Amino acid sequence: MPESNIFNPGFSIQMTESPMGFIYGTDVFGPEVENRRLDDIRKSLMNPECDGPSTVYTIAMDVGKNTHRQLLNDLHLLYGVVTYAAGKLGKEPIRSQGHIHKVSLYSGWSTPEVYEIWSGEAIIYMQEYAEDEPGRCFAIYAKRGDVVIVPPYWAHATISANPDKPLTFGAWCDRDYGFVYDGVRSHKGIAWFPIFNNENKIEWIANPCYNPSELICKSPENYEKLGIEKGKSIYKIFEDDPDTFLYVPRPQLKEEVWKNFTP
Repeated sequence: MPESNIFNPGFSIQMTESPMGFIYGTDVFGPEVENRRLDDIRKSLMNPECDGPSTVYTIAMDVGKNTHRQLLNDLHLLYGVVTYAAGKLGKEPIRSQGHIHKVSLYSGWSTPEVYEIWSGEAIIYMQEYAEDEPGRCFAIYAKRGDVVIVPPYWAHATISANPDKPLTFGAWCDRDYGFVYDGVRSHKGIAWFPIFNNENKIEWIANPCYNPSELICKSPENYEKLGIEKGKSIYKIFEDDPDTFLYVPRPQLKEEVWKNFTP
């Protein structure tokens, strides 16, 4: 696989651009992709009437090596892969609309997510609450090979920071995944809107539907307490020690880590 398109995530998969999707290796399972279209996310954009790619991003949930299929089911883990289109949504970057993970029937918790950037440039935006008072707000700038972890119960959105290139990433999720959009949608989006300036650099505009807040822009933490090893893909970490990401479907295993968490 060309290095410019995708890095080695630990299993055989190739991203396609036209149409957006994925080609799985012979030893890899994966579903037909789902597409998210511009009309699906308009209500969460700063300018709902903007122009942009009709297909904003493509999702493949439940991907992995055939030899791990039963193990992933047993551990209640699911690996998802997403590609964002190149381009812009008016002045805004290609992005998801923002959500909170639903409370899982398996654990009784809203679950965390472990992101790994494969290509392009990403900003993982997150805020503690999808309420009038959003709490702490972070914009985590991540590049190829970086890992970003979103803690339980936080509202978050994934943003493509480079309009000239597609963004592709993988993520560990709870198998009982689901998204709650109500709080974000009732505030017409996340607490801080990203927009491109005239130099195609991201700037941030506060969403007036929330109480005033501060946005902290930073690089990812090292997440050593959550099993992340620099230079090693999150799938390879799982393959070498399958219990590493048990805290994704069972967040209570790392309850102390989530208190005052800094992403």
